[in-house]
Amino acid sequence: MIPVSKPYLTDKEVQAIKKVFDSRWLGLGAQVKEFEEKVCSYLGAPRFLATNTGTTAIHLALRALGIGHGDEVIVPSFTFVASVQAITAAGAAPVFCDISSETLNIDVESAKSVVSEKTKAIIPVHYRGEACDMDSLLQLAEENCMFVVEDAAHAFGSYHKDKAIGSFGHVTCFSFDPIKNITCGEGGGIVFKEAWHHDLAEKMRILGIDKDTWARYQNQRIWEYDVATEGYRYHMPNFCAAIGIEQLAKIDDMKERKIAICKKYDKAFKDFQKISIKPMDYSKTFPFMYVVLSKNRDEFIMYLSRKEIGAGIHYLPAHSFTYYKECKCSDLSITNIISHQNTSLPLYYEMTDEDVDRVIQAVTDYENE
Repeated sequence: MIPVSKPYLTDKEVQAIKKVFDSRWLGLGAQVKEFEEKVCSYLGAPRFLATNTGTTAIHLALRALGIGHGDEVIVPSFTFVASVQAITAAGAAPVFCDISSETLNIDVESAKSVVSEKTKAIIPVHYRGEACDMDSLLQLAEENCMFVVEDAAHAFGSYHKDKAIGSFGHVTCFSFDPIKNITCGEGGGIVFKEAWHHDLAEKMRILGIDKDTWARYQNQRIWEYDVATEGYRYHMPNFCAAIGIEQLAKIDDMKERKIAICKKYDKAFKDFQKISIKPMDYSKTFPFMYVVLSKNRDEFIMYLSRKEIGAGIHYLPAHSFTYYKECKCSDLSITNIISHQNTSLPLYYEMTDEDVDRVIQAVTDYENE
């Protein structure tokens, strides 16, 4: 079976973890600080805060911005439920908007239609790794005195025009879970435009304590600290950061390979009738996943399974879940169509040319039956 996704890990990651284990300092420490510095350098970002997951990154970002009970946050329904759970975890109310049928990213006009006096933020999701229309979103936010908190879980290494995702805007949240463009095993992170939001979130990520344990040991002031704000246990541990450091060293090769696979798929599937493709601008995008739209998705996925080709669904719309059925929303007609057709095909760095050809042949056979 060719899986939908798979992390690329080598002995270098294993050796990096071993060094952490040998040091016996497993929690937040030197490797986390190094990873944060290297991410800043890679993105051209002013600052970066590593967290234990992408979900907690969004939650922490919202809380650092002061968003909570009584506030509304606009988010596409067409996203992984983590984006929405972070909003409710902060005590705010999610308000769902629609997506564009062309990009599968947030529809700005749809978002605009559900702005209210309670709206404090909008969370665009850079779906598949392709950047949203950030110019229009930032303008909408400025007009309505709200924040744009980017869910860039798919988009580490992607660009909006000539700017790296995470190098501009208000707040950008990343995920480094096992199958993302780079992995830390598990992890996430936040880029804040404003230093004071970063400083507050840095305290909040480790129980509101003003100096983390590593910093106290470095200054020989081990037991002296203050609790300055509410907080959580959201910091990234050293062994996860060690994996991330090694992943960053090979990110260009991983990006190049995934783009090459996507281009091969695009060429093979461009004139098909049973499925349709949504090409991306590969000069700006580090593709996280390859999505096609299938007119009979269940049949398509079962056909691929018989050929030992994995396929996935990213994602079921959040407004369809019991917990979110009563949430406010715009017209979601595009989401309702796309969410019954979207199908993810295998895409990962270690796919061989033979693997790619097998996928193309299986999809071609389905088209011709």
